[in-house]
Amino acid sequence: DELIAWVYGRCGKSEQAHDAVKNDFAGGHFPSGDFGENAAWWWITVLAHNFNVLMKRMVLGHSWINKRMKAIRLGLIFIAGRVIERSRKMIIRISGDHPSWSLLIEARQSHNWLALHEGYVGFMT
Repeated sequence: DELIAWVYGRCGKSEQAHDAVKNDFAGGHFPSGDFGENAAWWWITVLAHNFNVLMKRMVLGHSWINKRMKAIRLGLIFIAGRVIERSRKMIIRISGDHPSWSLLIEARQSHNWLALHEGYVGFMT
């Protein structure tokens, strides 16, 4: 009975993931008529989708897990700011009262924690 409930609980998740790859990451529009190029394009979109899922679960937190890529773009990526380069450092300056400010700080802290404690290979800032 538990196995049947578990199987029924999973229903629809693969269709949602497939829809996200096709629509959110342009996996439904192939760049050419060549099979090899289209296969590479599909694998890149699947890799981008998997990276997005990993980022939502491990860095952004529980409230972002069910958000689609459009919500992430509008709420996190498309933030107006100024990029400043000096002393061999790159600084991104955004307004301190921006609604996503606290989320960016929490994401940076959890990313650095993963880099130090989980054997994670990534960029440290």
